[in-house]
Amino acid sequence: MEITPQCVVALTWTLKDTLGEELDVLSDPVEFLVGGDDLFDKIETALQGHGPGARIELQLEPEEAFGDFNDQLLFLGARALFPKDIEEGMTFEGHALPAGCDPTMPKDALYTVAEIYPEHVVLDANHPLAGIALRLSLQVASVREATEEEIGAGTAGTGFFRVQVQAPDDGSAPPPLH
Repeated sequence: MEITPQCVVALTWTLKDTLGEELDVLSDPVEFLVGGDDLFDKIETALQGHGPGARIELQLEPEEAFGDFNDQLLFLGARALFPKDIEEGMTFEGHALPAGCDPTMPKDALYTVAEIYPEHVVLDANHPLAGIALRLSLQVASVREATEEEIGAGTAGTGFFRVQVQAPDDGSAPPPLH
């Protein structure tokens, strides 16, 4: 079966930045709905007409992926409002920010602690890969027809491209993006 809109494709990939640094490896196939909300438009377009076993190399510019870095999504919060054990890389959901934070901060965003100062904390609502051009090496593992439920939901249940990453407490690399 060839890839067309409203089908489900199982993919593996290697994601790198333009300097060749590996950002993510998906070695076990994960299913995505083509024609839904699971994949970026450029990826969907590149997949069209291919079948199982196909290998595709893509470069995604920031505007085709996670967007440009937006300095308007950086916010300051009083250090005293946050837990004593706060660390860079921790995340806070907008609706769960401490009372007293800037009321204009979007409630539907996920904020990453970017920097900690004695008097304030810098919170970043940009996606961790915002502003970065990406190189994506895809392999199509399988293709199948989408179910009515998947088409209705607009997803095969994979939220990869909406995931925000939280750095671990031990200073090691962040978890995979998938």
